[in-house]
This record gives sequence, C-alpha cells and structure tokens, in this order.
Amino acid sequence: MPNMPIESGVPDPFQYMHPTLAKNFGAWDYHDRPRPGVLRHVAKSGDQVWTVRAGTQRQMDLYTVRKLCDIADEYAEGYVRFTIRSNIEFMVTDQGKVDPLVAKLQTEGFPVGGTGNSVSMVAHTQGWLHCDIPGTDASGVVKALMDELHEEFVREEMPNRVHLTTSCCQINCGGQGDIAINIQHTKPPKINHDLVANVCERPSVVARCPVAAIRPALVNGKPSLEVDEKKCICCGACYPPCPPMQINDPEHSKLAIWVGGNHSNARSKPSFQKLVAAGIPNNPPRWPEAGAIVKKILKVYKEDACEWERMNDWIERIGWPRFFELTELPFTKFHIDNWRGARRSLNASTHIRF
Repeated sequence: MPNMPIESGVPDPFQYMHPTLAKNFGAWDYHDRPRPGVLRHVAKSGDQVWTVRAGTQRQMDLYTVRKLCDIADEYAEGYVRFTIRSNIEFMVTDQGKVDPLVAKLQTEGFPVGGTGNSVSMVAHTQGWLHCDIPGTDASGVVKALMDELHEEFVREEMPNRVHLTTSCCQINCGGQGDIAINIQHTKPPKINHDLVANVCERPSVVARCPVAAIRPALVNGKPSLEVDEKKCICCGACYPPCPPMQINDPEHSKLAIWVGGNHSNARSKPSFQKLVAAGIPNNPPRWPEAGAIVKKILKVYKEDACEWERMNDWIERIGWPRFFELTELPFTKFHIDNWRGARRSLNASTHIRF
C-alpha cells in the first residue's frame, strides 16, 4: 500500500535550511546590507551568513530551475530559498563567494536587488496559466513593467520599499500593494441561456456570487440563471463555475491602478489600496498606458516623499487632492466609493463597525 501524504501543514523547514542558519536560529545579533541585493546576518555566536537576492519570474520552466540550482552548487553552497515575491536567495558563509555569485547571476540575466528601499519584484496572480477566472495575463503585465523598472530594482533610491502587485481580476489574489494593477470588468456577464442547464451547477453559481446578484431563472422553457445588474459588481466570480456566463470583453475589460495598500504596521496601521486610475486599455503585450501611469506615480513619490515614508504614509501626509495634483491623474466620480451594498458588507467584519 503506498504511503499516503500527511496533510498537516507546511513541510519542516529545517531540513532544507542552510546549516549555519539552522544552528543560529533565533539567536541573531544584527543584520545589514553591504550592497543592494546582499544581506549580511551576524549571529551572537559570531557566525555570519551572506544572502544574495536575485529577481526571477514566478512561473519557471525546468531549464531555468536547473540553471539556478547549478549556480547554487557552483558559486554558492547549495542552499536556496524563494521569497513570497518570487525572488531567489542564495546563502553563503564565505564572503569571498559573494562577488562571483553576484557576477554569475547578472551574466545569466538574473538581476540582483530588491532589498531595502527599492522597487520589489511584483507579486502577481497566475493569469492564464493556471487560474480559471482571469481577465488578462498578470505575468505579462509583470514582465512589461519590470523591464521598465529594472534600475529601481537593482538600486536602493526610493524613500522606502515599494511593493507592486498585479491581479488578473478584481478578486485581487495579488494582495495589497503600494501600487497595484488589476483588471476590471465594467459590464455584467453575458449569459448563453441555451448552455447553462447542460454546463452549470446552478446552486454553486448562485452561492459563489459575493453580492447575491445571481438567482435561478427559467428562460425559453429551460433552467437558467439571471443577474440583478443593480447589485452586480462585475467581479467575474460566476464565470469559472459557469463558462456560459462570459464576462471577459475586449472592449469593456479594462486595467485599473490602485495605491496605498500596506500589510505591515511598523510605523502606521495596515491600509487598503485605493483606486486612482481606471479605464486603462488592456493592451498586451507591453501595456504601455498602465506602465506610464505607474512610472509617473513612482517618480512623484520618489521626489516628494520623506525618507522612510511608505506610499500610504506619504499620501496620508499630503492628502488625496495633492496626490492627484502631483501625479496629474484625473479625479472622477468613479473614485468615490458609493456602492449601495458597502455599508452592510463592511459591517460584517469584526474589525470595522459603523
């Protein structure tokens, strides 16, 4: 009988950890950054570990994985780990290995950086490769954007770290970010009523809608579904369990840019990102319109923010009117959150009551 997997959480990390890291776990004295992309951790025992961080794509082919592992074996000490933003980190205890390792990574096309007050690699959703709901290719937006922001990744010249995210739908699996690029469907789904009964499990579709905008219906004598367009927020959650409810549209599915999201509470409270630009063309393969807006926001933030201000702290200090003035972005009625169901849904949270 085969050994069945034990579903008890994440694997034991210590079996993969660099021996020096495992030896000094929880007993570090301090750490610093000798140069962008390189971290040095010094333990109370006197042991030192240098970590070299390089940018990689999230979806990797087998040859790229093997190349990174070969670099780890030849230029590092055979131990690597991936960060939550899809960077790879090589750990070494010999300082003499750092410069050759950095040079090799750069020669092979892996930029070294992403530490300190730099623009990090973009955390993004899976797009067309795995996701069943995408309105665009999130990883393509990432590639186009980071080609433009390469210098900000390998340098530490921002007021504070900048986390970028992209999401291929408004469910926003990319999470909160200082700047986020998301797709927005601006029209409710178009329903092919002839196919619903044969393809869709209608109760599952009704249950998946987050705003109860879908209900069963009888159309042309066939079981189907209908959408209350006054409630619909065009999120696209109904499309995966019911492909006849097509919501992707070459004209009406647009990109939107959000700013000010922050998970940490180091200097201020965590914050949700806010919409600052919408209706941006979903224009592959380079998405120039979205890239231009992101670069403009970063330029203004870099010039105007105080040292160590995150994006949300900077906006909190100068105010939203000044933000739109500096970035030259138009403020429209769509920036005002007046959704009719917001009061009830926000009151469902244990943290926000009004």
